[in-house]
Amino acid sequence: MPSGRTPVLELEENELIAGLRSGDERALEALYRLHAGRVYALGLRLTADTSRAEEIVQDVFLQAWRRIGSFEGRSRFSTWLYRLTVNRSLDTMRSKAASRRERLNFESFDRATHDNGMEAAMDLESAIASLPEGARVVFVLHDVEGYRHEEIADLSGIAPGTSKAQLFRARRLLRARLGRPNP
Repeated sequence: MPSGRTPVLELEENELIAGLRSGDERALEALYRLHAGRVYALGLRLTADTSRAEEIVQDVFLQAWRRIGSFEGRSRFSTWLYRLTVNRSLDTMRSKAASRRERLNFESFDRATHDNGMEAAMDLESAIASLPEGARVVFVLHDVEGYRHEEIADLSGIAPGTSKAQLFRARRLLRARLGRPNP
């Protein structure tokens, strides 16, 4: 996905990555400032839990600090970081399922009071958060983050056909929750 960043910022990021490789904590802090918002948003969309998303941000940057040697530079740093985020989010969700902790239930919005774009976006976020876990994960990875079904299958341990079925289910549920007709 194009990031819209200038080559100067990419050069600066490459210098920060080199600093991170040499153990410079200031480089980690700068990379955190550049990417923490998107890491948090992805973690939140995948887990539908603000406290877990905050933990994921911390875990991902700690993992980046420890595993920077495994970043080969064949992809953008952000791509590598978001892959760490997806993996950490899925691990968190698996451990949550294993421990059978209670899920956070999001309040549904009163659609009659919503009339501007921000509120519609909040409706969409709420609708995504309310999806069953498997459908939500596939929807976020495919439609929001742009992963292919084969990549989703590899990340989450499901078959590509299951990924496609979950995406169909997620879209159908979202249409129903947002009051739009299904095709």
